[in-house]
Amino acid sequence: MPASKKKTVKSKTDQIGLPDETMMGLYSNLLKTRLLDERFRKLYRQGRFAGTYFSAVGQEATTVGPTYGLRDEDLIAPSHREIGASVTKGVPLDKIAGQIYARESSPDKGKSHPCHYGWKAKGVIAPSSTLAGQTVVGTGCAMGFQIQKKDNVVLAFFGEGATARGGWHEALNYAGIYKLPIVYICQNNLWAESVPASLAAAITDFSDRAKAYGFPGVTIDGNNVFTTHKTAVEAIDRARKGDGPTLIECKTYRWYGHSEIDPADYRTNQELEDWKSRDPIKFAEKTLMELGLLTTTKIEALVEQFNQEIDEAIDAVDKDKYADPEEAYNDVYSEQFPVRRVDW
Repeated sequence: MPASKKKTVKSKTDQIGLPDETMMGLYSNLLKTRLLDERFRKLYRQGRFAGTYFSAVGQEATTVGPTYGLRDEDLIAPSHREIGASVTKGVPLDKIAGQIYARESSPDKGKSHPCHYGWKAKGVIAPSSTLAGQTVVGTGCAMGFQIQKKDNVVLAFFGEGATARGGWHEALNYAGIYKLPIVYICQNNLWAESVPASLAAAITDFSDRAKAYGFPGVTIDGNNVFTTHKTAVEAIDRARKGDGPTLIECKTYRWYGHSEIDPADYRTNQELEDWKSRDPIKFAEKTLMELGLLTTTKIEALVEQFNQEIDEAIDAVDKDKYADPEEAYNDVYSEQFPVRRVDW
């Protein structure tokens, strides 16, 4: 009789397939994003900045996981709920806060709507308010990388509702034809403002849309930051090698309304509570504690550290002034626009 083979049992670390440092880095960015996001919600309700605020609480893993480990030269083409991508890409918190507060020191000098995070130094394109608008811009940037023979990639983020836009389909069709170095990330949080996903498309998985354009599509658990990271890394590697785009659909959920002025009374409390029980932060904490990488003491220390960083960023923009009205003309025309002051 042949000798029996000993069965090898993989540890949980091996099953996840990520280095300890990567897992802790992912968690740290998740936590910082959550704390910053909740702080901005609080500040908005205190009347500390104008407009409204689009919270990403509940779906942080969809942006943190894919962005972690990108180069500065790689680009992010965001929508309005990608605070996690800016945090993870390394955009300074005072630059993010400056855009929320529309201060002179912000990258856009107060021109954009709150939650339009962008910073050239870290490759985050300032988004537009048009749904899927930056998907088109990101696709153009990917074409530029291909023409320049660079192995940089673009990550384009959008919600499932944006996949109904004509420009979105044109962008993906073009990227598929020319095998552009771009990864499309659909954050399917089940609601396009107040429209349920079931009324937006007659498909269950929005990743199926990739089939029409000749490249892979995959649907994953968007609340598992380790899964979103690993899936994105595979797609990014594929794009860098010249094998073209991938569409990743992340099933997730936003805890609050479309923005802070939306009571979200079109959803049931049971649906909300079910998704809150799948909190990406708590899932990551539980996993890391089971691996012996995280303790309650470490969590408390990180919370204290990140809250101090957030305090410093808010204090800095509170002291800053608004841009002069004439600033609205800058960065619009190729030559400086002649402005005449009129004394009324």
